Amino acid sequence: MSHAIEFEGLTKRYGMLTALDSVSASIPRGQVIGLLGHNGAGKSTLIKLVLGLVAPSGGRLEVLGHDPWRAPALRRAIGYLPENAAFYPNLTGRELLDYLAKLKRAQRSQVQALLERVGLADAAKRRIGTYSKGMRQRLGLAQALLGEPELLLLDEPTTGLDPQASRELYRIVGELRADGRGVVISSHLLAELEPHIDGALILRQGRLLAAGSLAELGEQASLPARVLLRPYEYAVRELLERLANHKLSAQPRPDGRLELELPRAAKLRALRALVDDPAIADLDVHEPTLTQLYDWLGASPDRPPEERA
Repeated sequence: MSHAIEFEGLTKRYGMLTALDSVSASIPRGQVIGLLGHNGAGKSTLIKLVLGLVAPSGGRLEVLGHDPWRAPALRRAIGYLPENAAFYPNLTGRELLDYLAKLKRAQRSQVQALLERVGLADAAKRRIGTYSKGMRQRLGLAQALLGEPELLLLDEPTTGLDPQASRELYRIVGELRADGRGVVISSHLLAELEPHIDGALILRQGRLLAAGSLAELGEQASLPARVLLRPYEYAVRELLERLANHKLSAQPRPDGRLELELPRAAKLRALRALVDDPAIADLDVHEPTLTQLYDWLGASPDRPPEERA
C-alpha cells in the first residue's frame, strides 16, 4: 500500500450545499502534504471524511487501505490535532494523556516520552486551565502522537506557538516523514509551511485546483524565476545595456542589486549567459514561492481561476 490517503470523485453535500465536488487525488506514505485553501474551500470537510466522522455523498475514499466510514477502528491509526483543541481544564497534562491513551488503547508508557518530546515535562502536573495557548497546542500535538499513528492530520498546528516551538513541531514532522508516516498539514501560513512539505493539495470552493509536488506545481504555473544580480559598480551601465539587447528589463534595488524576471522557457539559456557575464559579481535565483503559486492558481476567493495571467 503506497498511499496513506486515496480518493476518487470524492463528493460531500450538506443539503443543497456541496462542500466537496468530485475531488480526486492521493497522498503517499512518507510524505508531508500541505492542505491549502481559504475558509470554505472544503479543507475541514475533507479532514472529517478522512477521520470517518461523516460519510461521503459520492466517490471513493481509502485511508490506509480502508474505508474510514466503515472501519471505525482505523481511527486508532490516525493522529489528529484540531485547530482549536479543547481539553478538560481541571486535569493535569499527564492525566489527560493517560486518559486519552486508555481511550485509544495506546501504551501509557508513551506518555512521559511524549511530554518530553513536546517540551511539557516540567508542566505535566499542572492543571491544563493554567496552560498558555501555546502549551495547550503542544499538548494537542502530544495527544495526536499517542499510539504512534501511521497518519497524522494537523489543522493549523503552529497557532499560538512561538518561533522556537514552531521549529520543534516541524522537527517532529520531519521525524514522522523519516519513519514513513504520512502527514497532512492544513495551514494559512504558506511561507512558514513551504520548507517543510513535499507537495500540496489546493482547494477552492469545494473543488481541487491542483495537486502535486512543489516542482510539479511550479511547472504547471510556468511562472518566471526571479534573479537578483550584483554587478560590479563600474559596469552597471554596460550590464543594463547588454540586458536590454536581450529584451530583459532589470530593476535597481536599494541594496545595489538588479532584479529581473526570466521566463521559464528561456531560463537556462539566460542563466548561462548571466553566469559568464564579466560585469556580474554574484547572482541569486529565486523560484516562485508557494504563496505565488497559490495566488496564480486562483485559490483566493476573490480571484477566480479564469482570471489567471
